[in-house]
Amino acid sequence: METIGIGVIGCGGMGRSLANAANAVEGINIICVSDLQAELAKTLADNLETAYTTDYHELLENEDIDVVLIASPPFLHSQMAVDAAKAGKHVFSEKPMAPTLEACDAMLNAASENGVKLTIGLVCRYHATHSKVREIVHSGELGAPVNMMVHRIGGPWRGGNRTPWRLERAKSGGSLMEINAHEIDFMRWTFGDVKSVYATGGTYIQEDTDYPDIVLASLNFENGAVGLLHSSHVAAVGGYGGRVDCEKGTIYFPQIWGGDAAIQVKPFESEGRSIRIGDIRVPPPVQQEVRVFVDAIRNDTDPPITGVDGRAAVEIALAAYQSVETGKLVELPL
Repeated sequence: METIGIGVIGCGGMGRSLANAANAVEGINIICVSDLQAELAKTLADNLETAYTTDYHELLENEDIDVVLIASPPFLHSQMAVDAAKAGKHVFSEKPMAPTLEACDAMLNAASENGVKLTIGLVCRYHATHSKVREIVHSGELGAPVNMMVHRIGGPWRGGNRTPWRLERAKSGGSLMEINAHEIDFMRWTFGDVKSVYATGGTYIQEDTDYPDIVLASLNFENGAVGLLHSSHVAAVGGYGGRVDCEKGTIYFPQIWGGDAAIQVKPFESEGRSIRIGDIRVPPPVQQEVRVFVDAIRNDTDPPITGVDGRAAVEIALAAYQSVETGKLVELPL
């Protein structure tokens, strides 16, 4: 098996997660890690027994590196990805792809022009609940899907998550991108492309941010189905779950993970069944998202999650923000 050399840009929490996951994947060698904060970079490098730098451009000059994993704040993704593509490196960028469509397009164009592959870290596709729900929907067991509702709610940014860049939409993309890129992608991956968005919301508690701390976004899909995303930073009792209603029954998943969480599959005409989420066997999701990207590079195939998928999640989020601001239905494409 050909060994793939990896460079990691960004050594914070997500960068460490990606690096440690990649280090556990067969056929991968982490060559160098980079962060502006030398202590973060050195600590991760020491843990992985590899090199580090505080200048990612130095990392990109290393000919042994085939792929870069970008885990910097979202507003830095695009320039780093463009620089990596120009250096001939394949690019794995954490979600959200970038806070603007222009920045997303720069990433897509750079990858295309330089003949490298681009993927976005929409890791929930590899989690047990998300993948099983989609599998059941696409099996046709319950007929055509007509409605999907997903909520991911919690309180204001606190502690180590309360970093300055997260409080600015231009840097983070706001909650609909920084957090809910996963849920938007989950809904689109399950139901298909979105043709219009209507959203309502506002800022109620987290007044030091410049984006809504609660959004209820209604998605109208190209296939005629409808969806609702509940995004919130105002919930003292949080939660993460949802449901899919189909022509012949319902898939209900009140909890995505934890404890005795289960997926209920209930046809109208029979008792149905319950699938305990803990019994669904999937590979470690972060390892898997790196593994499948490296496999796509080795096999010269499209990665399962493309830059187009990452851009679509950003576009839907932007449409929701626009709808909150204008009070109007927003048609896609923007």
